[in-house]
Amino acid sequence: MPNPIHPHVLAERDDLAARFAPRDPFRHVVIDDFLAPDYAATLLAQFPPFDRGNAYNEGGDLGNKSTVEKIRDLGSAYLALDELAQSQAFLDLIGRITGIDDLLYDPWYFGGGTHENRQGQDLDAHVDFNRHPANRWHRRLNLIVYLNREWHDAWGGSLQLHSDPRSADNRTITITPLFNRAVIFETTEASWHGFARIALPQEKIALTRKSIALYFYTKARPPAETAATHSTIYVDAPLPARFLAGRTLDQADVDELGNLLARRDQHNQRLYRDLAAMTEQFEQAQAAIYSGRLGRLRHVAQTVLRRWRKR
Repeated sequence: MPNPIHPHVLAERDDLAARFAPRDPFRHVVIDDFLAPDYAATLLAQFPPFDRGNAYNEGGDLGNKSTVEKIRDLGSAYLALDELAQSQAFLDLIGRITGIDDLLYDPWYFGGGTHENRQGQDLDAHVDFNRHPANRWHRRLNLIVYLNREWHDAWGGSLQLHSDPRSADNRTITITPLFNRAVIFETTEASWHGFARIALPQEKIALTRKSIALYFYTKARPPAETAATHSTIYVDAPLPARFLAGRTLDQADVDELGNLLARRDQHNQRLYRDLAAMTEQFEQAQAAIYSGRLGRLRHVAQTVLRRWRKR
């Protein structure tokens, strides 16, 4: 098939590189008309129905976000997208725009693929997991293509890039998720991003926020950017400014407080699960160390050492 990338992207790659370079708040570039128009329309036509994807959140509850990671099975357009994402020509193009060499495509689409978000869904500001869980590659770039014919920032759901959501002087850049608009941004320990809760007007309630996410990795990264391996790190949304002493809560206030507490509980539960898993792995490793000949020698050495210290 013809090249799915719009010709202007190839022609303007050096200009796109200049737009990507500033750290405002971190390196990123927005590219309108990223794909050939007919190809983008076919991706939208072949976008999977919500109930085909995984709509369970990190707490194990059915939510308003549905994802399909294995995009090759979604139709000819998605098969072509998968072939494109792993082609050397495409990796070189994205490397040219971002200045990151030796990019690697993720054949598992771990956390990526198609994303569909319905009314009421939001995404707390976060930085992404930094190492691939299967091969420990360093996560370097997110490339998101939006497939929404109609969207307004007032509806929520617009991508927000944060300087630091934990800071009182946090700065944000808002990117409307419009049809055939791509956003490429680096993933570092400071690439905070998310989107506000989707609140559609009643006449638009059937709309959903559709996107395709591609993630890219390298086997190494600059030491100054390297951190200990971690999962996704979230910052819970603060209380809205309207919650002041003396305010009488209405039903909307109660609902919002309930959502904020539920989200915080969900994040805490995820952290508890991670901690329990790490403790189990540590205990298994400890048991392995103390079993067998090496373990017995270690036990003898520790016994001798304790007796020596009592003298």
